[in-house]
Amino acid sequence: MVDVSAKAATQRVAVAEGRIVMRAETLRLALSGDAKKGDVFGAARIAGIMAAKKTHELIPLCHPLLLTKVSVDFEADAALPGILVRARAKTLGQTGVEMEALTAVSVACLTLYDMLKAVDRAMRIEAIRLTEKSGGKSGDWTSGAGALKDPPPA
Repeated sequence: MVDVSAKAATQRVAVAEGRIVMRAETLRLALSGDAKKGDVFGAARIAGIMAAKKTHELIPLCHPLLLTKVSVDFEADAALPGILVRARAKTLGQTGVEMEALTAVSVACLTLYDMLKAVDRAMRIEAIRLTEKSGGKSGDWTSGAGALKDPPPA
């Protein structure tokens, strides 16, 4: 692991986003709350938060962090159709929380897939990326939050 002991402890925040694209009928099912496995959003939110807390166990050489806040939010997008997933991780520490936010989004998307796969195995998880970070020596950075709704052509 990188030695961060000489770094100042500062408040650090990271936001990551991703999306899961699905059939319109699958989105309606998720929003209705009638999925066979139960509350897809509740399960995905808890899974994302738990994953952020365990990032150092999943990603080699990642520092264990004392997270002060993790949130996972969802936004239905009928135009995809699908669900946009956004995670925000926060800590007071010597290293950033980008990996925790990215891990939270990834696992939340995987959980949505798992909860809905019985009705739509063709779902796609896409565009997982860091959208903002603040704190630390490198300062603030943003990619332009909300850009997932209109991604650049591949």
